[in-house]
Amino acid sequence: MAYVLLIGAIVFEVAGTTSLRLAVDNNRWYGGVVVGYIMAFVMLSLTLSNGMPLGITYGIWAAAGVAITAIISRALFKEPLTWLMSLGIVLIMGGVLLIELGAAH
Repeated sequence: MAYVLLIGAIVFEVAGTTSLRLAVDNNRWYGGVVVGYIMAFVMLSLTLSNGMPLGITYGIWAAAGVAITAIISRALFKEPLTWLMSLGIVLIMGGVLLIELGAAH
């Protein structure tokens, strides 16, 4: 159940961040920013309440948010996503994986 809640937190965080970018051109998107971030933090706290350790929860949430947001910003807003940026995303994901593997001991 904790992973389902974490996926929800990631989805809402990405939605809130995407809405923030859209709000630059149209103020009506600020509602999406508020709802997205509130729901993201509610679901993140529920994830923690379901027993997932903070380091793992936050690491996965942050890494997935960065990666998905970068891909969405490339697709929707034609923002750059260079090979170096992609390497950075891979390194972040690798770091989160190492934290999760280290926590298993």
